[in-house]
Amino acid sequence: MIKNNFELYIVATPIGNLEDISERAIKTIKESDTIICENPNHSLKLLNKLGIKKKLISLHDYNESTVIKKIANKLPNQKTVLISDAGSPLVSDPGFKLIQHCIKNNLAITSIPGPSSIIPSLQLSGIPINQFYFMGFFPKTKRQMLEFTKIIEANLQTCVFFVSSHKINFCLEIIDKLINDRQISVSKELTKLNEKTYRGSAKEVIVEINKQKENLKGEFVVVVEGKSQKETVSSQLTPFNNEINKLLSKFSLTDVVEIVHKLTGIKKNKVYKWVLNIKNSYN
Repeated sequence: MIKNNFELYIVATPIGNLEDISERAIKTIKESDTIICENPNHSLKLLNKLGIKKKLISLHDYNESTVIKKIANKLPNQKTVLISDAGSPLVSDPGFKLIQHCIKNNLAITSIPGPSSIIPSLQLSGIPINQFYFMGFFPKTKRQMLEFTKIIEANLQTCVFFVSSHKINFCLEIIDKLINDRQISVSKELTKLNEKTYRGSAKEVIVEINKQKENLKGEFVVVVEGKSQKETVSSQLTPFNNEINKLLSKFSLTDVVEIVHKLTGIKKNKVYKWVLNIKNSYN
């Protein structure tokens, strides 16, 4: 049986290929008393394939508080499993309030790690992923979409987020309009038979995806290259070029660098290179 030192097990389930589920995950689900899931009909398909029969409790954003109240007295005395429809629970999925409740009430929690579409999409992107920023789902309204894209535009880290099939074209069009100099990657149906990853500029990816209607089906994970340091310094210092020119006519290079550094907060070595380039352009 499962050790008694945990009351709640956060269990990752396959995002497509059933063979990705771990033996530990299967064992944990089998030996649990209750399974909390998003959609019981969806989770039943997985359990039936695994030959497991368990009580399922549906938990989503609109009933989470109610569910917690109903099961609060049972949680300390049983082994409960939390799963999502696919992948790792809590990543843009319900369950956060449940975790908070367990922590507040000193209930022991553990994670049975496993599949997630985020890491494979980053690995397949061909874009640097030593640092990345997960942004959840691409938003619904046009205003929110534009704000979302502006955050990506300003971010030095590689950005990764989910997009539904009916928004993918509009999402890529906004990226092409506002961030057309970055490399992107779009992955769909990861670990499934029709797994695909498209790479290139947003414009290039739009063309490839729209070659066949079938390409627009499924859920998408978009990875966008981060803003380069060079690009950031350029965007920060370009507006001061006229002032820098005036300063150079009155002060030494060292003095100008010091002044610009104090005004902008940009590191002196970066300011020095920028000011030196402006000064050399006179010669």
